[in-house]
Amino acid sequence: MRHLLVLNLITLLGLSTAACDAPTAEQRTEAPAEPASAPPADPAPPEEERAAPDPHWVESRVADAHERLADSEPGQLLRKSIDAHGGLQNFFNKGPLHFRFNYRPLDGDPRDTRQLVDTWSSRAAHTLSESPEVAFGWDGENAWIAPQDAETPFNARFWALTPYYFVALPFVLADPGVILTREDDATYNDQTYHLIRATYEPGTGDAPDDFYVLYIHPESFEVHAIRYIVSYPGFFPEGGHSPERFMTYEDQKTIEGITLATSHKTFTFEDGEPGEHITTTEVTELRFEPDAPLSAILPPENARTLEGF
Repeated sequence: MRHLLVLNLITLLGLSTAACDAPTAEQRTEAPAEPASAPPADPAPPEEERAAPDPHWVESRVADAHERLADSEPGQLLRKSIDAHGGLQNFFNKGPLHFRFNYRPLDGDPRDTRQLVDTWSSRAAHTLSESPEVAFGWDGENAWIAPQDAETPFNARFWALTPYYFVALPFVLADPGVILTREDDATYNDQTYHLIRATYEPGTGDAPDDFYVLYIHPESFEVHAIRYIVSYPGFFPEGGHSPERFMTYEDQKTIEGITLATSHKTFTFEDGEPGEHITTTEVTELRFEPDAPLSAILPPENARTLEGF
């Protein structure tokens, strides 16, 4: 009996001690919750394709051009001129070319656009300088304009690449499909120049009947003037071409090793000489944009294709 009492007493003491050690309601708190893990970060958007070509492609294309130009005297002269203006490889490796082309006929309406040109594939996007919400260009296959209801006061398809070809001479004459011939030297402003005539194989571009005659300085090998015609079918649907014109290449400017003219005067050309001054053109805002995305040159979603010439 005593053993039972002792046992009961020990049990009661143990229960009492446990009760004293138990936390009160005020002392009881919830265990801190595990911190929620942060949601996974959104994946980085894919890098946008750039318009600039792969340098390996440039190297191969330039090697082909140099080999082709080396086969003839006019080709060799053109190569010297291209090198004097900075070199074909350097020109392509710089990526898209941006410039403002302000073409002002003395007795007609001006054409003033800013443009970004893919020199590698001859694709271009323009905006009207006075109405930058209007864009147009050439995507390599079709001419386009945006927005869909937009119009330009000139033939947008014709103008999509025309300024680029004037600005980028002599580089653009290294393309396949160009036929080069040597002409007799000629004098302009008391300076004798070497002359190259460039014509085109059938099916080359919209106007394969066009021609350019380059006036190349015999010492610097820079282009100081050209003669040209326009045979664009939209203007001459039955064939034929404009009268021959003479255009000066002045105020040469070097941008990252590439030398381009920034001022032009266009004259009639009569009896082998420049005649009446008819147009003044200023080329400004010249720069290369090697990081420009391809989307900056291709037509936007709200563009429409321009049909016909």
